[in-house]
Amino acid sequence: MDFWRTVLVLVRRWYVVVPVFVLSIGVAFAVYQSVPPVYLSNAVIALTTPTTGGSLPYRKDQPNPEINPLLNSDRGLSLAASLLIAALNAPDLATQLGAPPGGAVVLDVNNGTTNVENLANGPFVYISAEAPSAELAQGIVAKVSRQARAELRKRELQVRAPIATYIVMTDVVPATVPEAQQGRKSRPALIALVVGAMSALTAGFAAESFAVARRARREAAEQAPVEDVRPVERVH
Repeated sequence: MDFWRTVLVLVRRWYVVVPVFVLSIGVAFAVYQSVPPVYLSNAVIALTTPTTGGSLPYRKDQPNPEINPLLNSDRGLSLAASLLIAALNAPDLATQLGAPPGGAVVLDVNNGTTNVENLANGPFVYISAEAPSAELAQGIVAKVSRQARAELRKRELQVRAPIATYIVMTDVVPATVPEAQQGRKSRPALIALVVGAMSALTAGFAAESFAVARRARREAAEQAPVEDVRPVERVH
């Protein structure tokens, strides 16, 4: 009953509802056009143990084998990947690479999950960048991929790992061709359209309420008793 009553109100006040709804479509289209496009590029890097292993064989002048500390555990590659992810997510480094926090470029480096507790679950580094242009997005991803290698070498030098045990980095997925993220443009336009539709409904019911109130006042005025006004006789 309420549904059909609402439909009847909208049909009766179409001259208010339709213009407001058409205006909301125009506003939604303007919002869609005003939102700048966003392009997304991704890359995946895998960390693997070198063919020579994570340690060098015993030597007579060395009582202990030379071991890469980053590989000296069952989850050494995962540990190295988590170190890289933490380094590449540092705000200062992101700013140097052209993706400052709060800027137009959104850089995300992880191992396939945003859960901090799972950062050391695999020897993979996932890199993604969202930017206003396709060239910028792909360029940032390629730049971060190169920086990942430099950061890994820096940390292997810090722990004095033998060169023969350096971790191998392989581009499983090089920087992909950027794709436009239409959802970033359509979401604000959809919100504007929904707000416009609600405004059209509100305007229709407001017009209906105004018309009903005006009709009630007119009927009340017509039914009001007419006062008998007679001339007052003067007494001489």
